[in-house]
Amino acid sequence: MKDESKSVAIRISAVTIALNFLLTVFKFVAGIVGKSGAMLSDAIHSASDVISTIIVIIGFILSRKKSDIQHQYGHERLECVSALILAGILGVTGAGIGYTGLKTIVSQNYQTLATPTSLALVASVISILVKEMMYWYTVLGAKKINSSSLKADAWHHRSDALSSVGSLIGIFGAMHGVKILDPIACVVISLFILKATYDIVKDAVDKMIDKSCDEETVARMTTLVMEQDGVKRLDVIRTRLFGNKIYVDIEISADENLRLKESHAISQNVHDAIEKEFPLVKHCMVHVNPYNQS
Repeated sequence: MKDESKSVAIRISAVTIALNFLLTVFKFVAGIVGKSGAMLSDAIHSASDVISTIIVIIGFILSRKKSDIQHQYGHERLECVSALILAGILGVTGAGIGYTGLKTIVSQNYQTLATPTSLALVASVISILVKEMMYWYTVLGAKKINSSSLKADAWHHRSDALSSVGSLIGIFGAMHGVKILDPIACVVISLFILKATYDIVKDAVDKMIDKSCDEETVARMTTLVMEQDGVKRLDVIRTRLFGNKIYVDIEISADENLRLKESHAISQNVHDAIEKEFPLVKHCMVHVNPYNQS
């Protein structure tokens, strides 16, 4: 399964790196020849995608390393680290684009800007279509292998598609005499990028500080535990996210008159049921308490 996840991640990353490189070159040419600052900002965004995807795949590969003497719980959180690095690049890119757009608006010299040509407009449309396809291609792969960093990269593609929508509006407006729309589009692009940055950081931090699973997942686990033979009561259930995996701690009550071997069998059944029903569970610890019916 790990080898399959690794091959899926590498294949997706290779495809998106190649497409982003081609898009970056195309947007830079379109921005310069088409005389559009918004398109040049969009090109910078696509260039950051190339770097971020490389970081994502490095983090993904490292997170799949086997446990060792110094890291006995594995390396899953390295994927969260790569997602945070990606967010940092994305945040700096967004802030820079926004600053450039605001500076142009505040200086009020946008009327001196060159009028964008139809090439910049066509480049925006092509970018929207390609980046949206890249988003779906990546997000479906991320869901298949449950990769947070790959999911973050997918949203990076989506933010680029949305920023290209901003470019399209800005360029179209500037072509029809409303030149201020071009720098405004740069600011809008930066806001999309910064929103994507926040989402990536929140998801990565949640997985690094042992956030519990959602209520629905815990409820399903609770029902499953109570369905196991010999379980009289569920005393405690705790879950925590560990990178892209889940750790579960459970305390159940069983008849106090059972022999140790019988109690152990009940706890083992609970353990096996949880790990079978929830493939993302990496480790499930089950403790048995004595249950007195009186």
